[in-house]
Amino acid sequence: MSLLVLADHHDGHLDDATASVVAAARQIAEHAGGDIDLLVAGENIDSVAEAAAKLEGVTRVRVADNAVYAHQLAEPLADLLVALADDYAYVLTSASTNGKNVLPRLAALKDVSQLSEVMAIDSADTFKRPIYAGNAIATVQSEDALKVMTIRTTAFDATGEGNSATIEAVDTVVDNSLSSFVDEELAKSERPELGGAKVVVSGGRGMGSGENFKLLEGIADKLGAALGASRAAVDAGYVPNDYQVGQTGKIVAPELYIAVGISGAIQHLAGMKDSKVIVAINKDEDAPIFQVADYGLVGDLFEILPELEQKL
Repeated sequence: MSLLVLADHHDGHLDDATASVVAAARQIAEHAGGDIDLLVAGENIDSVAEAAAKLEGVTRVRVADNAVYAHQLAEPLADLLVALADDYAYVLTSASTNGKNVLPRLAALKDVSQLSEVMAIDSADTFKRPIYAGNAIATVQSEDALKVMTIRTTAFDATGEGNSATIEAVDTVVDNSLSSFVDEELAKSERPELGGAKVVVSGGRGMGSGENFKLLEGIADKLGAALGASRAAVDAGYVPNDYQVGQTGKIVAPELYIAVGISGAIQHLAGMKDSKVIVAINKDEDAPIFQVADYGLVGDLFEILPELEQKL
């Protein structure tokens, strides 16, 4: 009943999300038994493998180091997982863009069901996942011999470090003729990455314009926070897509979430309502965001934000 975790990594660094996926795998192992292997696939990834070997609960780090895996393309990663999957009863990764791209392909190729956004482990074959934009939690049972799962990492506390797992090479090199890497454009920022930030300051349609988001930047800088936005603000062109928090954006659960000029549509709440402390600033006292907020401030954000920045 061994488990395989596909690691998330970028630019030679292991993503924090992987530690949360390992935590979920450890809970499954408590019910089902078995060792936890962690697969690191890419090119020139020795530093990633060494970081992965430190995660508590990992028995073995398997390293597929080859140019065909260099850009984390879904087709070769899925074929690699297919080649390895017969040794495992579970394959897990984070419910990141990459995970949502790769694991459904594995599930289809192995003719099993995909279990998406798993947020709780009830037993070896029974899991909880959100449905209806997070308004209901479905309890699902899988009888598949291979369980293919993406994990909502905000629901699991990251496993610790201090381990020294075995590192071994995977010789499997797949032939990828279906896709090729062309180019990528990455947003560069000195602020924390939105998905892993401990503090997030988000603006909505109430900000009025992209220019007004500068009112949030000063507060974010003083708090060491990431900047986010509602879908309405993104659709209006105020900020880029990678700012979007919500059901169709990024799922976040920071220590502190400050929502400014956000009404609190159900799709947005699905992406941030697990935050530890939620602060809402809105001139509409009946805005749905106040129903989930720990602290609410009713007023004009254009007066409140400059004063808040000054106080900070």
